Amino acid sequence: MIDYSKILSPVVSQDIKPSGIRKYFDIANSMEGVISLGVGEPDFPTPWHIKSAGIQSLEQSKTKYTANSGLLELRAEVCRFMKRKYGTEYDPKSEVLITVGGSEGIDNAIRAVVSQGDEVIIPQPSFVCYEPLVRLAGGVPVIIDLKAENEFRLTAEELREKITDKTKLLVFPFPCNPTGAIMEKADLEEIAEVLRGTNICVLSDEIYSELTYGENSHVSIASVDGMRERTIVINGFSKTYSMTGWRLGYVCAPAPIVSQITKIHQFAIMSAPTTAQYAAIEALKNGDSDIERMKAEYDVRRRIMVNGFRKLGMDCFEPKGAFYTFPSIKISGLSSDDFCEQLLYSQKVAVVPGNAFGASGEGFIRASYCYSTEHIKEAIDRIGKFLKEVK
Repeated sequence: MIDYSKILSPVVSQDIKPSGIRKYFDIANSMEGVISLGVGEPDFPTPWHIKSAGIQSLEQSKTKYTANSGLLELRAEVCRFMKRKYGTEYDPKSEVLITVGGSEGIDNAIRAVVSQGDEVIIPQPSFVCYEPLVRLAGGVPVIIDLKAENEFRLTAEELREKITDKTKLLVFPFPCNPTGAIMEKADLEEIAEVLRGTNICVLSDEIYSELTYGENSHVSIASVDGMRERTIVINGFSKTYSMTGWRLGYVCAPAPIVSQITKIHQFAIMSAPTTAQYAAIEALKNGDSDIERMKAEYDVRRRIMVNGFRKLGMDCFEPKGAFYTFPSIKISGLSSDDFCEQLLYSQKVAVVPGNAFGASGEGFIRASYCYSTEHIKEAIDRIGKFLKEVK
């Protein structure tokens, strides 16, 4: 009888825990009549002109491998997009890599930078992948617990306190999943001041960069004076253009960094899906109106959800980016896990426990507004009934 404990990597089998998001989805999928606010996936179809470009590429038999770095035409469009949107300039030949979703870019960037024992600062609550990927690379996660009273922003003081001579990388997850927090230019300049004069790199996950609300558009930390040289920008097409299943993202960074990330990509992936790359060219060229249309609808839903939670007596920070709310559930007296499980069985509403995104998320839940207004209103009504049950 084979002993799998002696075969499997202890880092994977013991140190890496399954995603805290999936548990409730698995339960919900086995039940009828469940309303979900759990999935971070746009409910809009991929715009037709983008789909058409992908279809046309198939009809023209453009189905071979591309260059490891991706189609040069696509990389050039990425550079034009980054310049006109965020004022950052990159060389399409040496400073851009097309990846299989933003997730591959994050993984490869961490592996290219982090060595055994290097410390990586991760603000939390934040997306679930950062900490496990750091551990897989042999790094040591150093957590900063972001605070609701600071609108879940990272402060310069919090960052300064965590830096040591072993710090190699700062994960910078803004706009943030799950909180919807953003960092404005003044915030970024304070962070930049802390990092100047160090060899610390920044992994800036900007996958929600085009989904910000209010007067201030997204500002990339790479655009701040002195930051481009140390910043790895991760972005993609999933959230912005409702292209989650197309699995396409990109990395923009200085050439010495991109060349090393590309090595990992070469051996692990070869190249990103060709059809998706042709569709992405069309998205970048002619997709601005699609972004604005979807964002306007998200904004309506955002306000409905925030106001709905507040009317139930739940403290709810107003998210300025992405498409999530992160309300406090402390009035229920339940832990995040118990709240989500009991809500699912009692009222058939699926949300995600805040502690799935780090220990500092305890006492909160994540609710996505990637759903119709009717869907959101019904879910909030059921949550109200549940709160009456548990009080």
